[in-house]
Amino acid sequence: MIDEMDAKILAAVQQNAMLTAQELGERINLSPSQAARRRARLEAEGYVTAYYARLDPSKMGLSVQAFVQVQMATHTPDKAKSFERLIATLPEIVSSWTLTGEADYLLRVWCSDLGALNVLIHERLLPHPAVARVQSQIVMNQLKTFAGLPI
Repeated sequence: MIDEMDAKILAAVQQNAMLTAQELGERINLSPSQAARRRARLEAEGYVTAYYARLDPSKMGLSVQAFVQVQMATHTPDKAKSFERLIATLPEIVSSWTLTGEADYLLRVWCSDLGALNVLIHERLLPHPAVARVQSQIVMNQLKTFAGLPI
């Protein structure tokens, strides 16, 4: 279990993972050494699983974000593993989930343009022997980026 101070630390590093111990301590009213020890403990206990940089897609030449739903024709373990290996190799797919309901997979993708999205769908996903149907929704405007988990 985490206490109120741990929750403050997690909220702060979730907003800015690059906070120094000094900055973190000032933000949550602890000494830098106490803040660093608590952060290290939370990391060791698995509350913090990774730190990363969020890149600007437009500066990376990516202008099309889409969600792609994939419905499988067959649900054998071998075919599912084969499809999951495929999506792991495609850098345009930045997140993937298995779902209940009509779609079996939901893929979040970033592509340079609509042509690249078309290639991804028609030349990479649809040819897979286990895929029955692919449906995409292109993001027109992202109103909220991932804001972190509720703490």
